[in-house]
Amino acid sequence: MAEGATFLDTNILVYALSAGSKAPAAQALLRQPFALSAQTLNEFANVARKKLALSWTDIERLIDDLTTMAAVIASLDQTTTKNAINLVKRYNLAFYDATMLAAALELGCTRYYSEDLQDGLTIDGRMTITNPFLPPAPATPPTPNP
Repeated sequence: MAEGATFLDTNILVYALSAGSKAPAAQALLRQPFALSAQTLNEFANVARKKLALSWTDIERLIDDLTTMAAVIASLDQTTTKNAINLVKRYNLAFYDATMLAAALELGCTRYYSEDLQDGLTIDGRMTITNPFLPPAPATPPTPNP
């Protein structure tokens, strides 16, 4: 992927389908080039069935739509798993979060959008986690010259 590519966590996909206050921000991210992983799609299918009560037919259609929209979808292999274990040890992450982060790093993503992880955390000096639902930080007023 090109430098500066973004990776979307499962929660972004779920909010994009909602009617809540987070939907516009999530939908805007889907209009930009983005990456996913096979795990993202699996988690989305699980949440869509259990929490959104969608039919398997609707879930299959949404997965087809997401795979068409995504710039790339990372597969997972033993290297991804080992990289995830290293991230768990270094950043004290949950394993499945670390697996998604490892996939994003393998794709060369520099931004990872998620509500669930620490906003502003930089992983391996290459990728920053961003919570798109947080209000923008207030601007720091300029310091007057003495």
